[in-house]
Amino acid sequence: MRQSRTRRPAPLPGGDTPIQHTSGGITSPADEAVGTAIERIFRDESRRVLATLIRLLGDFAIAEEALQDAFAAAVELWPSEGVPRNPRAWLVSAGRNRAVDQLRRSATFARKQNVLAESAVGVAMLQPPDNLADESAVEDDRLRLIFTCCHPALDAEAQIALTLRTICGLSTEEIARAFLVPVPTMAQRLVRAKGKIRVARIPYVVPERSALPERIEAVLSVIYLVFSEGHAATSGEALIRRELCTEAIRLGRLLVELMPEQLEANALLALMLLHDSRRDTRVSPEGELVLLEEQDRSRWISQQITEGVTRVENSLRSGRAGKYAIQAAIAALHAQATRSEETDWPQIAALYTVLLRMQPSPVVELNRAVAIAMAEGPARGLDILDALHAGGVLKGYHRLPAARADLLRRLGRCKLAAESYRAAIGITTSEPERRFLERRLREVSERPLE
Repeated sequence: MRQSRTRRPAPLPGGDTPIQHTSGGITSPADEAVGTAIERIFRDESRRVLATLIRLLGDFAIAEEALQDAFAAAVELWPSEGVPRNPRAWLVSAGRNRAVDQLRRSATFARKQNVLAESAVGVAMLQPPDNLADESAVEDDRLRLIFTCCHPALDAEAQIALTLRTICGLSTEEIARAFLVPVPTMAQRLVRAKGKIRVARIPYVVPERSALPERIEAVLSVIYLVFSEGHAATSGEALIRRELCTEAIRLGRLLVELMPEQLEANALLALMLLHDSRRDTRVSPEGELVLLEEQDRSRWISQQITEGVTRVENSLRSGRAGKYAIQAAIAALHAQATRSEETDWPQIAALYTVLLRMQPSPVVELNRAVAIAMAEGPARGLDILDALHAGGVLKGYHRLPAARADLLRRLGRCKLAAESYRAAIGITTSEPERRFLERRLREVSERPLE
């Protein structure tokens, strides 16, 4: 028989974990099953639970504590009571009730109650809601949360950081790494952003139609950011976080329904659908990265490709194509090629040139260089990448040395390729990408020197 052991649920935002439950005696198979269910529910539902708690409690910090308390209660109670029929509603109710109880015990509750009673949020918090089990009641909580994070009162960096924290569930450490700033600096930015929302009483709502245009660009950016983190996770063992991709596409559909006239919202949805159509072929059964040129295209999701191509064609026909429409057109060219050799690389390179004029960015320039290398030969692309490398603008971005290594490998310059592979391995935080780069490094190291 096995001795009992402490379950370790997945980390909560900021690197915290639910309070762990250890009981004496033997851990039963039923307890193990409940523990596995809690971890799965945390992975799939914690961000939705947090979004709803923020709406009900009106405060980011209180909601995050309530989320911790809710999962702690689940770890404590579900092994004996069983997993509830609607775990999300149970967690929202448990988190909300514990937060309200804690406030009621607080010496400052009377003052807070007076303040809260003046707002719609306060009414929602102080009066127990009766519709937590209604799926439609919480369907757009994360869309509300994105609009709150993207309020014009917050600067662009705060908008993105707060979205990464609340919607993607990234830790403060991960966000700090993405922004290339010290962890304490990022922690202070997050605290200030949450404080500004609270003090300014920024409403937790999708704004009136007249106010949508001033926020739409930021909202589109953060939805794509959520998708990008899911499509190619910046750290950890998994390359793909499917729950983030699914959620971003759902939010994209909600936004298109809300603003059907917004061509770029439609184009962003097309872009996400086209990228996501390849999800089942991007990782091998062993969890290893599979390059686009090596993927089994017969397993791409044709329904998503058809919808994505239709949406991008509608955006392009408008004559007002924006950056998401151009990126979606590139993704469509990849999706429509039945074999890697049929990919229209000259047209893709031309589209990246258009995108670079529209959105000057070293990352776009990197992607353009790769497309040019495929269209005109690796030497031509390498010239562009070498200029980017010399400029130092993408220092710390592992895909630059990885792309240089690949082009050097194709040119047979194995020693230089190995140096670039080592540089990329030293800065990547994605384990599947690290393993792929290490395999490539071994391959070029075994070749005769040029």
